[in-house]
Amino acid sequence: MTERELLPVAAGPRIRAVLLDLLRQAKGRAIGSFAFVVGATAIGLLTAPLLGRVVDLVATRQPASALGYPVAGLVLVAATSATATAIGVSTLARLGETMLADLRERFVDRALGLPLEQVEKAGSGDLTARVTNDVSVVAEAVRQALPALARSVLTIVLTLVAMAVLDWRFLAAALLAVPIQLHTVRWYVRRATPLYAAQRAAVGAQQQQLLDTIGGAKTVRAFRLADAHVDRVRERSNSAVNLALRGVRLATRFYGRLNLAEFVGLSAVLATGFLLVGANLATVGVATAAALYFHSLFGPINTALALVDDAQAATASLSRLIGVADLPSPAESSRVSRPVDASVKAVGVGHSYVDGHPVLRDVDLEVAPGERVALVGTSGAGKTTLAKLVAGIHQASSGTISVGGVPLDQLGPAATRRAVALISQEVHVFSGPLADDLRLAAPEASDEDLRAAVAKAGAAEWVEGLPDGLATVVGEGGHRLTVTQAQQLALVRLVLADPPVAILDEATAEAGSAGAKTLEAAAAAALEGRTGLIVAHRLTQAAASDRIVVLDAGVVVECGTHDELVAAGGRYATLWTAWSGLRSHRP
Repeated sequence: MTERELLPVAAGPRIRAVLLDLLRQAKGRAIGSFAFVVGATAIGLLTAPLLGRVVDLVATRQPASALGYPVAGLVLVAATSATATAIGVSTLARLGETMLADLRERFVDRALGLPLEQVEKAGSGDLTARVTNDVSVVAEAVRQALPALARSVLTIVLTLVAMAVLDWRFLAAALLAVPIQLHTVRWYVRRATPLYAAQRAAVGAQQQQLLDTIGGAKTVRAFRLADAHVDRVRERSNSAVNLALRGVRLATRFYGRLNLAEFVGLSAVLATGFLLVGANLATVGVATAAALYFHSLFGPINTALALVDDAQAATASLSRLIGVADLPSPAESSRVSRPVDASVKAVGVGHSYVDGHPVLRDVDLEVAPGERVALVGTSGAGKTTLAKLVAGIHQASSGTISVGGVPLDQLGPAATRRAVALISQEVHVFSGPLADDLRLAAPEASDEDLRAAVAKAGAAEWVEGLPDGLATVVGEGGHRLTVTQAQQLALVRLVLADPPVAILDEATAEAGSAGAKTLEAAAAAALEGRTGLIVAHRLTQAAASDRIVVLDAGVVVECGTHDELVAAGGRYATLWTAWSGLRSHRP
């Protein structure tokens, strides 16, 4: 197995630049939320001196009536601080969600435009992990960590200022904990950053292996490779688990060192208070307020420093999202060239996924406008690879491919997608109303256009039988479509997109024998009026084509009509005989 070319990861400076740009776009909301959080924090700091005042009143044996004002002040501080905190946190959370939504849109927009060749080289697991795990980590950080961090930092700064106002010596005592805390953070960050980056990559590798194993389950069972694949899944899973456990051990040591800093700081503040009160340089109430201030820092300091852990995980995930969002769009050809017709021509085409192991060698193929050509051959012959090269998913290692007389490299990615559509056996039904699913291929299509396309693909009967017709919600959480219906849905999209060239890559392979006839009829109808290149899983499709091209080990070995090739008694005739015999023996 070769190493996958993972999608890029953004560096620290780029992450900061993106976040600052997002903040600038929501400057007013950012300032407003910050003001409310500052106000709530400042008001909350009045609690300690009010409690200190209560201690002084009690220590000097003042009457109970003297406690009225301090107690009323505590109630007012609590109510005002809670209200301001609620407003500040909600606006801060809304700010974070807005920024995250913007980043998500950038990521999805760029991910959808990635060349499929690049996605395949990276492995769909890498992109899937970024879409799911990394987005979840960043979202959790935005919803929980960002508001908590903002409150914690402000509380720490303002509390230290308040301690200095009480007596600078209390502040000096409290600062004895700072060297321990700073050393702990530096120690942690140096180890956590590479650890979390490796963990994210390991999760992506694990998901890729699961996708490979589950997606190819039939092949795995057929070739008795289950044990080997299970071992690979176990190896990737163990790697991800071991990295996660290393993270847990690192975090445990991190919190232990923070507890030591708390002990040192609080001991110093209490000792300072004892000395100052003993020398009549401070009252018991002031010393109490100073101790309460430092004790109130335990939560914010631990929260802020603990959020370093979340920040490392979120930064690692954020770098993976921005890395994809920053990828340049595929370059379009500077020369404006339009196909003159719907012909397809391949000259001397060769292709290798791995250097030294060619999948196609010196392939010549010419398909006239409106002609239907079937690609036939055993597994691994290169049929799907040739189809992907014509569709522009991969670039040929050698030779040229032209559509309508224009080489694909001059046509450009966008124009190629408009000219050539590829329908594979892997079909996705998008969640939502069926009409919205179909309009992905033709956003401006009316309901009448949709019904006409549905009828052409032979799907009118079951579509009209749905509970709400075209408005029926399908996909995850909605009405479940059969394999045959889902494949017909793809053919309806093909009709709506209306490309001049269509490629069907085993588009009826997933249906059973009963569904195959329905899909073959639907495919034939969808190909009317356009050039068709059919990767034939069922030879009945090949027999119905205008011409058949037989591939073997990446080389074209035969070409002709069905009758010509059967009469020639060559490779295709052998395949046809085997296919016919298999069909005749089916119950």
